[in-house]
Amino acid sequence: MRKFAVLTLALGLAACGVRADLKPQAGKQLPVAPYGREEQPSSAQLLVSTPQAAPERSVELRKRSEARTDDPFALPPRE
Repeated sequence: MRKFAVLTLALGLAACGVRADLKPQAGKQLPVAPYGREEQPSSAQLLVSTPQAAPERSVELRKRSEARTDDPFALPPRE
């Protein structure tokens, strides 16, 4: 009986990972086409992030402490 329960649980969890195309919920539609674009993007196109939305990291991480340079925009607090 215990093996059957474990097997049922394993099959149930495996079924949760079904991969299929995303579709809008019943009665709802995808967002309207962006301004200046003729066709409405598909759900797959909406999931792809642009380089502007998720840019690559271009900052070198600091390996040791370094003195900060003078910041001309660092103003003293108001009184």
